[in-house]
Amino acid sequence: MKTHLVASALTVGLSVSLTAIFAYGQSATDAPTSKSRYLPEYTADGDLILPKNFREWVFVGSPITPNGLNGGHANFPEYHNVYIEPGSYEIYKKTKVFPEGTILFKELQLSLPAENPDGSRTEPSGRGYFPGAFNGADVTVKDSKRYADAGGWGFYNFNHHEPKAPTAKLKPVSECAYCHQQSAKKDEVWTQFYRLLDE
Repeated sequence: MKTHLVASALTVGLSVSLTAIFAYGQSATDAPTSKSRYLPEYTADGDLILPKNFREWVFVGSPITPNGLNGGHANFPEYHNVYIEPGSYEIYKKTKVFPEGTILFKELQLSLPAENPDGSRTEPSGRGYFPGAFNGADVTVKDSKRYADAGGWGFYNFNHHEPKAPTAKLKPVSECAYCHQQSAKKDEVWTQFYRLLDE
């Protein structure tokens, strides 16, 4: 009898646990996904916590705006290595809509020191721009309610130097969201630069 009760309790407990895991994977989505999603984490004060394992996410592109081609003072003189959280990407592929909770992670990476006036250098593969040291990160999160004033996306800076900050405060709309609203191709995302998101 005891064995039967213990087995029943374990079955119920496992069922509840699996239900919770499934619900977590489905939360903040507009479509089912086979991947459990990593959703944004916040501190008690509402700061965004640096997303975990972002280099294991789906890489979507790496544009660069070097100083040498921007009068020596580019706003972002680095490679923008951009990743999207895999569960969100799976939903986006099916719906062509960024689901609630989508995280886009932009790791900044400096180019190697210039050898030519345009900022380029010559390496065995030829003349061009080549990645050097990491230089902080910017992160954007989709949450239509939390970021209603910014069109549904929140923008965060985790330093423009290393090491990356463990948490970041929401940037004012005038600093990031405004530019994205004016020039990004789709839903405040620069999909025109990221082939995987612009198919």
